[in-house]
Amino acid sequence: MLSRSMHAKMHVMQINWDDMRTILALVRAGTLAGAAEALFVSYTTVARRVQRAEEMLGRPLFERRPEGYLPSPEAQELARAAALMEQQEQEALRRLSGRDQALSGPLTLTAPQLLIQSHLASFLAAFCRQNPEIELSVRATNDVLDLARREADLAIRISKSPGDSLVGLHLADQKTTCVALPEIVARAKAEPQAALDWVLYSGHEAPPRVALALYPNARITARFDDMTSLIAAAKAGMGVVRMPLYLAQDEPDLRPLPCLAPQDYAPIWVLSHPDLQTSAKVRQCKAALKGYFRSRQEDFSAERPGFRQAGDGP
Repeated sequence: MLSRSMHAKMHVMQINWDDMRTILALVRAGTLAGAAEALFVSYTTVARRVQRAEEMLGRPLFERRPEGYLPSPEAQELARAAALMEQQEQEALRRLSGRDQALSGPLTLTAPQLLIQSHLASFLAAFCRQNPEIELSVRATNDVLDLARREADLAIRISKSPGDSLVGLHLADQKTTCVALPEIVARAKAEPQAALDWVLYSGHEAPPRVALALYPNARITARFDDMTSLIAAAKAGMGVVRMPLYLAQDEPDLRPLPCLAPQDYAPIWVLSHPDLQTSAKVRQCKAALKGYFRSRQEDFSAERPGFRQAGDGP
Protein backbone atom coordinates (compact mmCIF):
# COMPACT_ATOMS: atom_id res chain seq x y z
CA MET A 1 0.00 0.00 0.00
CA LEU A 2 1.09 3.58 -0.59
CA SER A 3 2.14 5.43 2.57
CA ARG A 4 0.02 8.24 4.05
CA SER A 5 2.61 10.82 3.05
CA MET A 6 2.53 9.62 -0.53
CA HIS A 7 -1.28 9.69 -0.54
CA ALA A 8 -1.20 13.23 0.81
CA LYS A 9 1.17 14.37 -1.89
CA MET A 10 -0.89 12.67 -4.59
CA HIS A 11 -4.01 14.56 -3.43
CA VAL A 12 -2.39 17.79 -4.59
CA MET A 13 -0.09 16.46 -7.34
CA GLN A 14 -0.36 13.88 -10.04
CA ILE A 15 2.17 11.76 -11.85
CA ASN A 16 1.72 12.29 -15.56
CA TRP A 17 1.06 9.32 -17.82
CA ASP A 18 4.52 9.38 -19.41
CA ASP A 19 6.11 9.00 -15.98
CA MET A 20 3.70 6.21 -15.00
CA ARG A 21 4.45 4.36 -18.24
CA THR A 22 8.16 4.81 -17.58
CA ILE A 23 7.91 3.38 -14.05
CA LEU A 24 6.01 0.40 -15.47
CA ALA A 25 8.61 -0.14 -18.20
CA LEU A 26 11.49 0.08 -15.71
CA VAL A 27 9.81 -2.39 -13.33
CA ARG A 28 9.34 -4.79 -16.26
CA ALA A 29 12.81 -4.39 -17.76
CA GLY A 30 14.93 -3.79 -14.66
CA THR A 31 17.37 -1.54 -16.54
CA LEU A 32 17.32 1.94 -18.04
CA ALA A 33 18.34 0.54 -21.42
CA GLY A 34 15.59 -2.08 -21.40
CA ALA A 35 12.92 0.44 -20.43
CA ALA A 36 14.18 2.90 -23.04
CA GLU A 37 13.97 0.25 -25.74
CA ALA A 38 10.40 -0.63 -24.77
CA LEU A 39 9.35 3.04 -24.81
CA PHE A 40 11.38 4.07 -27.90
CA VAL A 41 13.11 6.84 -25.96
CA SER A 42 16.66 7.38 -24.71
CA TYR A 43 17.84 5.96 -21.39
CA THR A 44 18.45 9.52 -20.17
CA THR A 45 14.75 10.25 -20.76
CA VAL A 46 13.86 7.22 -18.65
CA ALA A 47 16.17 8.38 -15.85
CA ARG A 48 14.78 11.92 -15.98
CA ARG A 49 11.15 10.76 -15.80
CA VAL A 50 11.87 8.46 -12.86
CA GLN A 51 13.69 11.24 -11.03
CA ARG A 52 10.77 13.61 -11.68
CA ALA A 53 8.30 11.10 -10.20
CA GLU A 54 10.55 10.50 -7.19
CA GLU A 55 10.91 14.22 -6.54
CA MET A 56 7.15 14.69 -6.75
CA LEU A 57 6.53 11.82 -4.30
CA GLY A 58 9.41 12.78 -2.04
CA ARG A 59 11.07 9.36 -1.90
CA PRO A 60 13.05 6.98 -4.11
CA LEU A 61 11.11 4.42 -6.12
CA PHE A 62 14.06 2.27 -7.18
CA GLU A 63 17.25 1.03 -5.60
CA ARG A 64 20.11 1.65 -8.04
CA ARG A 65 22.30 -1.43 -8.26
CA PRO A 66 25.14 -2.33 -10.67
CA GLU A 67 22.99 -5.02 -12.28
CA GLY A 68 19.93 -2.79 -12.66
CA TYR A 69 17.07 -0.99 -10.92
CA LEU A 70 15.31 -2.80 -8.04
CA PRO A 71 11.74 -1.46 -7.58
CA SER A 72 10.43 -0.53 -4.15
CA PRO A 73 6.95 -1.69 -3.01
CA GLU A 74 5.67 1.76 -3.99
CA ALA A 75 7.11 1.39 -7.49
CA GLN A 76 5.49 -2.02 -7.77
CA GLU A 77 2.10 -0.57 -6.82
CA LEU A 78 2.45 2.31 -9.26
CA ALA A 79 3.43 -0.20 -11.94
CA ARG A 80 0.30 -2.27 -11.26
CA ALA A 81 -1.84 0.84 -11.59
CA ALA A 82 -0.04 1.82 -14.79
CA ALA A 83 -0.55 -1.67 -16.22
CA LEU A 84 -4.31 -1.35 -15.71
CA MET A 85 -4.27 2.08 -17.34
CA GLU A 86 -2.20 0.70 -20.22
CA GLN A 87 -4.63 -2.19 -20.69
CA GLN A 88 -7.61 0.17 -20.86
CA GLU A 89 -5.77 2.45 -23.28
CA GLN A 90 -4.85 -0.44 -25.57
CA GLU A 91 -8.38 -1.87 -25.48
CA ALA A 92 -9.81 1.49 -26.53
CA LEU A 93 -7.25 1.94 -29.29
CA ARG A 94 -7.83 -1.61 -30.58
CA ARG A 95 -11.58 -1.05 -30.72
CA LEU A 96 -11.06 2.19 -32.63
CA SER A 97 -8.64 0.47 -35.01
CA GLY A 98 -11.09 -2.38 -35.51
CA ARG A 99 -13.74 0.07 -36.72
CA ASP A 100 -11.35 1.65 -39.21
CA GLN A 101 -12.59 0.86 -42.72
CA ALA A 102 -9.95 2.88 -44.58
CA LEU A 103 -7.21 1.14 -46.55
CA SER A 104 -4.77 3.77 -45.36
CA GLY A 105 -2.66 4.60 -42.35
CA PRO A 106 -0.28 2.49 -40.24
CA LEU A 107 -0.24 -1.31 -40.20
CA THR A 108 2.39 -3.32 -38.29
CA LEU A 109 3.27 -6.89 -39.21
CA THR A 110 5.71 -9.15 -37.38
CA ALA A 111 7.24 -12.27 -38.93
CA PRO A 112 10.35 -14.47 -38.66
CA GLN A 113 13.34 -12.94 -40.43
CA LEU A 114 14.14 -16.02 -42.53
CA LEU A 115 10.55 -16.27 -43.77
CA ILE A 116 10.70 -12.61 -44.80
CA GLN A 117 13.96 -13.27 -46.63
CA SER A 118 12.73 -16.33 -48.49
CA HIS A 119 9.10 -15.47 -49.26
CA LEU A 120 7.52 -12.51 -47.55
CA ALA A 121 9.70 -9.79 -49.09
CA SER A 122 8.20 -10.38 -52.53
CA PHE A 123 4.70 -10.61 -51.04
CA LEU A 124 5.14 -7.35 -49.12
CA ALA A 125 6.46 -5.56 -52.19
CA ALA A 126 3.31 -6.53 -54.12
CA PHE A 127 1.05 -5.68 -51.17
CA CYS A 128 2.53 -2.19 -50.87
CA ARG A 129 2.13 -1.58 -54.61
CA GLN A 130 -1.51 -2.63 -54.44
CA ASN A 131 -2.21 -0.64 -51.25
CA PRO A 132 -0.11 2.52 -51.56
CA GLU A 133 -1.98 4.38 -48.79
CA ILE A 134 -1.17 1.75 -46.14
CA GLU A 135 1.90 2.69 -44.10
CA LEU A 136 3.44 -0.74 -43.51
CA SER A 137 5.90 -1.42 -40.70
CA VAL A 138 7.54 -4.85 -40.45
CA ARG A 139 9.16 -6.21 -37.29
CA ALA A 140 11.47 -9.06 -38.30
CA THR A 141 11.78 -11.21 -35.21
CA ASN A 142 11.18 -14.69 -33.85
CA ASP A 143 10.06 -13.15 -30.56
CA VAL A 144 6.37 -13.55 -29.70
CA LEU A 145 5.16 -9.95 -29.68
CA ASP A 146 2.13 -9.02 -27.59
CA LEU A 147 -0.80 -8.26 -29.90
CA ALA A 148 -2.96 -7.23 -26.92
CA ARG A 149 -0.48 -4.43 -26.21
CA ARG A 150 -0.50 -3.48 -29.90
CA GLU A 151 3.16 -4.33 -30.45
CA ALA A 152 1.89 -5.50 -33.85
CA ASP A 153 -1.44 -5.68 -35.68
CA LEU A 154 -0.67 -8.98 -37.41
CA ALA A 155 1.75 -11.72 -36.44
CA ILE A 156 2.98 -14.52 -38.69
CA ARG A 157 3.95 -17.39 -36.43
CA ILE A 158 5.12 -20.95 -36.86
CA SER A 159 3.31 -22.94 -34.22
CA LYS A 160 1.25 -26.05 -33.52
CA SER A 161 -0.89 -24.06 -31.06
CA PRO A 162 -0.93 -20.36 -32.01
CA GLY A 163 -3.14 -19.29 -29.08
CA ASP A 164 -6.81 -19.36 -28.16
CA SER A 165 -7.09 -15.65 -27.38
CA LEU A 166 -6.20 -14.56 -30.92
CA VAL A 167 -7.91 -14.87 -34.29
CA GLY A 168 -5.82 -17.26 -36.37
CA LEU A 169 -5.80 -17.97 -40.09
CA HIS A 170 -3.91 -21.07 -41.22
CA LEU A 171 -1.59 -20.16 -44.10
CA ALA A 172 0.43 -23.29 -44.90
CA ASP A 173 1.45 -26.69 -43.62
CA GLN A 174 5.16 -27.37 -43.30
CA LYS A 175 7.64 -30.21 -43.35
CA THR A 176 11.23 -30.46 -42.20
CA THR A 177 14.18 -32.32 -43.65
CA CYS A 178 17.63 -33.33 -42.40
CA VAL A 179 20.49 -31.96 -44.49
CA ALA A 180 24.28 -31.75 -44.55
CA LEU A 181 27.18 -31.22 -46.93
CA PRO A 182 27.29 -33.74 -49.81
CA GLU A 183 30.38 -35.51 -48.42
CA ILE A 184 28.63 -36.11 -45.07
CA VAL A 185 25.53 -37.38 -46.87
CA ALA A 186 27.67 -39.68 -49.03
CA ARG A 187 29.37 -41.18 -45.94
CA ALA A 188 26.01 -41.74 -44.27
CA LYS A 189 24.74 -43.48 -47.39
CA ALA A 190 27.80 -45.71 -47.64
CA GLU A 191 27.96 -46.54 -43.90
CA PRO A 192 24.60 -46.02 -42.15
CA GLN A 193 25.95 -47.59 -38.94
CA ALA A 194 28.97 -45.26 -38.72
CA ALA A 195 29.08 -42.27 -36.38
CA LEU A 196 27.15 -39.32 -37.83
CA ASP A 197 27.69 -35.76 -36.58
CA TRP A 198 24.63 -33.62 -35.81
CA VAL A 199 24.08 -29.97 -34.94
CA LEU A 200 20.86 -29.44 -32.98
CA TYR A 201 18.58 -26.57 -32.13
CA SER A 202 18.92 -25.55 -28.47
CA GLY A 203 16.56 -27.49 -26.26
CA HIS A 204 16.47 -30.56 -28.52
CA GLU A 205 17.93 -33.57 -26.76
CA ALA A 206 18.53 -35.76 -29.82
CA PRO A 207 18.03 -36.01 -33.59
CA PRO A 208 14.58 -37.07 -34.85
CA ARG A 209 13.67 -40.66 -34.01
CA VAL A 210 13.04 -41.50 -37.67
CA ALA A 211 16.60 -40.43 -38.44
CA LEU A 212 18.04 -42.44 -35.56
CA ALA A 213 16.25 -45.53 -36.83
CA LEU A 214 18.28 -45.28 -40.04
CA TYR A 215 21.48 -43.74 -38.67
CA PRO A 216 21.68 -44.89 -35.04
CA ASN A 217 25.17 -43.67 -34.07
CA ALA A 218 24.47 -39.97 -33.63
CA ARG A 219 27.19 -37.70 -32.26
CA ILE A 220 26.08 -34.19 -31.16
CA THR A 221 28.79 -31.69 -32.06
CA ALA A 222 27.00 -28.47 -31.05
CA ARG A 223 23.70 -26.75 -30.34
CA PHE A 224 22.60 -23.33 -31.57
CA ASP A 225 19.63 -21.16 -30.59
CA ASP A 226 19.15 -19.56 -34.01
CA MET A 227 18.27 -21.07 -37.39
CA THR A 228 20.62 -18.78 -39.30
CA SER A 229 23.48 -20.09 -37.18
CA LEU A 230 22.35 -23.69 -37.70
CA ILE A 231 22.41 -23.22 -41.47
CA ALA A 232 25.89 -21.72 -41.25
CA ALA A 233 27.03 -24.66 -39.10
CA ALA A 234 25.71 -27.17 -41.62
CA LYS A 235 27.44 -25.36 -44.50
CA ALA A 236 30.67 -25.31 -42.48
CA GLY A 237 30.55 -29.11 -42.25
CA MET A 238 29.74 -29.42 -38.55
CA GLY A 239 27.12 -32.09 -39.20
CA VAL A 240 23.52 -32.81 -40.10
CA VAL A 241 20.90 -30.16 -39.33
CA ARG A 242 17.13 -30.52 -39.22
CA MET A 243 15.43 -27.48 -40.74
CA PRO A 244 12.21 -26.46 -42.50
CA LEU A 245 12.05 -27.83 -46.02
CA TYR A 246 11.55 -24.40 -47.58
CA LEU A 247 14.87 -23.24 -46.12
CA ALA A 248 16.81 -26.39 -46.94
CA GLN A 249 15.84 -26.32 -50.60
CA ASP A 250 17.24 -22.80 -50.96
CA GLU A 251 20.69 -23.96 -49.81
CA PRO A 252 22.44 -25.49 -52.85
CA ASP A 253 25.41 -26.58 -50.72
CA LEU A 254 23.26 -28.90 -48.59
CA ARG A 255 21.70 -32.27 -49.46
CA PRO A 256 19.08 -34.37 -47.62
CA LEU A 257 19.97 -37.55 -45.80
CA PRO A 258 19.26 -40.60 -48.00
CA CYS A 259 16.17 -42.73 -47.39
CA LEU A 260 14.67 -40.21 -44.96
CA ALA A 261 11.37 -38.63 -46.00
CA PRO A 262 10.44 -35.07 -44.92
CA GLN A 263 8.68 -34.94 -41.56
CA ASP A 264 5.64 -32.93 -40.43
CA TYR A 265 6.43 -29.59 -38.80
CA ALA A 266 4.48 -26.76 -37.17
CA PRO A 267 2.20 -24.88 -39.62
CA ILE A 268 2.41 -21.21 -40.56
CA TRP A 269 -0.35 -18.94 -39.20
CA VAL A 270 -1.26 -15.28 -39.33
CA LEU A 271 -2.77 -14.00 -36.08
CA SER A 272 -4.57 -10.85 -35.00
CA HIS A 273 -6.42 -9.64 -31.93
CA PRO A 274 -10.23 -10.21 -31.97
CA ASP A 275 -10.78 -6.44 -31.70
CA LEU A 276 -9.17 -6.00 -35.13
CA GLN A 277 -11.35 -8.52 -37.00
CA THR A 278 -13.32 -5.80 -38.77
CA SER A 279 -10.37 -3.54 -39.60
CA ALA A 280 -10.20 -3.10 -43.36
CA LYS A 281 -6.38 -3.02 -43.39
CA VAL A 282 -6.12 -6.20 -41.32
CA ARG A 283 -8.69 -8.04 -43.43
CA GLN A 284 -6.99 -6.91 -46.64
CA CYS A 285 -3.57 -8.12 -45.50
CA LYS A 286 -4.92 -11.43 -44.18
CA ALA A 287 -6.74 -12.16 -47.43
CA ALA A 288 -3.63 -11.36 -49.45
CA LEU A 289 -1.45 -13.55 -47.23
CA LYS A 290 -3.90 -16.44 -47.54
CA GLY A 291 -3.87 -16.27 -51.33
CA TYR A 292 -0.10 -15.96 -51.48
CA PHE A 293 0.67 -18.90 -49.19
CA ARG A 294 -1.99 -21.16 -50.66
CA SER A 295 -0.46 -20.65 -54.11
CA ARG A 296 2.95 -21.63 -52.71
CA GLN A 297 2.01 -24.51 -50.43
CA GLU A 298 4.41 -26.87 -52.22
CA ASP A 299 7.36 -24.64 -51.27
CA PHE A 300 6.79 -25.67 -47.66
CA SER A 301 5.73 -29.30 -47.96
CA ALA A 302 7.04 -30.85 -51.20
CA GLU A 303 10.56 -31.63 -52.37
CA ARG A 304 11.56 -29.97 -55.63
CA PRO A 305 12.79 -32.11 -58.52
CA GLY A 306 16.54 -32.54 -58.21
CA PHE A 307 16.67 -31.86 -54.46
CA ARG A 308 17.72 -35.50 -53.96
CA GLN A 309 20.30 -37.33 -55.96
CA ALA A 310 19.30 -40.45 -57.87
CA GLY A 311 18.92 -43.39 -55.50
CA ASP A 312 18.60 -41.22 -52.39
CA GLY A 313 14.81 -41.26 -52.24
CA PRO A 314 12.93 -41.94 -48.99
